[in-house]
Amino acid sequence: MTTATLPPAALAASPSRTPTVRRRADAEFQIRRADERDALALAALSRPFVHAGALRERPLSLYAARACDFLVAQAPDGTLEGGLGLSEHAADGVLYNFCVAAHRQGSGMGSRLLQAAFARARSRALTTLFTATTGSGRLFLGHGFVPSHPDLAPAAWARTLDPARNARVLARAL
Repeated sequence: MTTATLPPAALAASPSRTPTVRRRADAEFQIRRADERDALALAALSRPFVHAGALRERPLSLYAARACDFLVAQAPDGTLEGGLGLSEHAADGVLYNFCVAAHRQGSGMGSRLLQAAFARARSRALTTLFTATTGSGRLFLGHGFVPSHPDLAPAAWARTLDPARNARVLARAL
């Protein structure tokens, strides 16, 4: 999993936002649980991040089969503009495939998705959340994650980490 941000060149093409616009934009979406009907939109939302190397490629069938893992940020027109998967591994959880559309980055959408994931994890009595990032991890670190060793993470998930990606594992106690 990567803190999915687009390269600076892609972000530079996004319109600039003032703090007032950020607050209004933040209120213009809802966070909800995804379902299998969202699989195609989740795959499409993830595609630019896959192409940029920020996310691992996942087949559409995985998004369909694991749609219930995802929390999504949906615009009033129904467009998915953010998504975050939360898989459960006994008492621990793993956040994965976290991405926010370029035009929504900096709007607070990522923080709201993360807060919703924390609430969902707590409701499931999970004690620790893990994630892996090839990026700066700034959003995660700002929300209480700290560097962790992969051996402390759920073994089934840690085995899927690609050493060639040089991902850092982060953890947060709930």
